[in-house]
Amino acid sequence: MSTVTNAPAARPYRRPRPDAARLAAYDVLHAVGERDAYANLVLPALLRERRIIPRDAAFATELVHGTLRRQGTYDQIVAACTDRPIKEIDPPVLDVLALGVHQLLSMRTPVHAAVSATVELARAVLGDGRAKFVNAILRRVSKQDLETWLRQIAPPYDEDPEGHLAVLHSHPRWIVQALWDALGARGNPHDRAAMEALLAADNIAPVISLVARPGRVELAELYEAGATPGRWSPYAATLPEGDPAGIKAIRDGRAAVQDEGSQLVAVALANAEVEGAESRWLDLCAGPGGKAGLLAAIATGREVSLLAVERRHHRARLVRNAIGHLTHHQVITADGTRPAWQPGGFDRVIADVPCSGLGALRRRPESRWRRKPEDIPELGELQRALLRSAVAAARPGGAIAYVTCSPHPAETRVVVDDILRAGEAELVDARPLFPGVPHLGTGPDVQLWPHLHGTDAMYLALLRRTG
Repeated sequence: MSTVTNAPAARPYRRPRPDAARLAAYDVLHAVGERDAYANLVLPALLRERRIIPRDAAFATELVHGTLRRQGTYDQIVAACTDRPIKEIDPPVLDVLALGVHQLLSMRTPVHAAVSATVELARAVLGDGRAKFVNAILRRVSKQDLETWLRQIAPPYDEDPEGHLAVLHSHPRWIVQALWDALGARGNPHDRAAMEALLAADNIAPVISLVARPGRVELAELYEAGATPGRWSPYAATLPEGDPAGIKAIRDGRAAVQDEGSQLVAVALANAEVEGAESRWLDLCAGPGGKAGLLAAIATGREVSLLAVERRHHRARLVRNAIGHLTHHQVITADGTRPAWQPGGFDRVIADVPCSGLGALRRRPESRWRRKPEDIPELGELQRALLRSAVAAARPGGAIAYVTCSPHPAETRVVVDDILRAGEAELVDARPLFPGVPHLGTGPDVQLWPHLHGTDAMYLALLRRTG
């Protein structure tokens, strides 16, 4: 009589799951492409939600932001590795390919690990068929380093300087042209070295800048929490590493994350000369609240009130959080182009207008691919309307700051010159209000630059109300 043994039941096949960091990076890129999300907002929340450990979180962060910065270059490299037109490749496939290409060409990931891990990711999110396509493309990409690929795909500089720089530094051609015009307005129309330095700076992750809101926290408390002194702003500190949310003063709202350029333009307005006694300041476009929080703290020390105006309710809530317990200031939800206040009643007015954001491409790299040249005229009309409103809100002798986070000439001096023609304000030299800051140009307005100042490319025109 034979004995029958029951063999263990075969386990069902389970597809290997991609590693958490790469999957998180893909999910962020997908959100950026599908929902117009911003990576710097989506990624931290996703990392916390999935409890990804710090080392993997750092890898995912570099993977996301580095891939977004170099997306244009990587797409052209992919195009050189396939007979299929790049526009016919599904966006999710391009996202996975870009993540793999970034690891192969711009990170220290070993070739085998970059290819195999990215193909595993492709199997999980795209399926086996498209994973084979990803594998084939990445193997072709891996045969050359980045410099070799750039020499192959970029047009010669002498024949097409804008096209060459656009590919080399991964910016759309129209943005290269606009930035070159902005530098040219400062006396460098053909300065290739300055242009390359600016474009290269856009591809470097910015340091984390903190602001110690005066009267609410001392810089020493931020230093004790691991920060180091800032470069230019009297209220700035730099966080070399770590999560700012781990600092108590940040959680309490006594300090905040704020680029030094943003701090400098607010401080310049606060220190500008005005005639007579002061009682009221106005922030015409206050959301999300960085400049409003700093101005409110300075105003409190001078026993002056700030009215902060924001058109959208959710951004108005952020402004209230930034101002905190300083109850003698007011935040209202209103359209700055339709004043809810009497004209001529404010001593200082800041109009930090909506703009293309071309000055913050380090911080929001997806903006370079999302913005279009046709956006600029529409933004210009809004910018002019807001600056007119700001001038009308200021009293005679009062100061007005026109601020953009864009160096595009059509959003900066062109807008200001149009408003000055009405004869109700005059341009004031803003450079003396940036003590110790070099490379401020010929004035009277000020343009900050990532490659010269390590800040976002903030623009400030300081006006004085005359009529």
